Amino acid sequence: MLQELIAIICEYVEAEPAEITMDSSLKNDIGATSFDLMNIGTAIEEKYQVKLTNKTFLKVKTVGDMVRFLEEANA
Repeated sequence: MLQELIAIICEYVEAEPAEITMDSSLKNDIGATSFDLMNIGTAIEEKYQVKLTNKTFLKVKTVGDMVRFLEEANA
């Protein structure tokens, strides 16, 4: 799941997959803008058939946070 998520993120930001880890901050380390995050969120919703609310997105700060959210949503 991590590699799929990294691939989605890399579609919207200028980062190399090798630079992205579970601890990478979506905004600070990867440089995702609010617009990038909206697009990433939409792509994640479509791929994983989950609903990302604003409340959820406010809690998601790192790639690891997103992986944990997806694991819980698919459990």
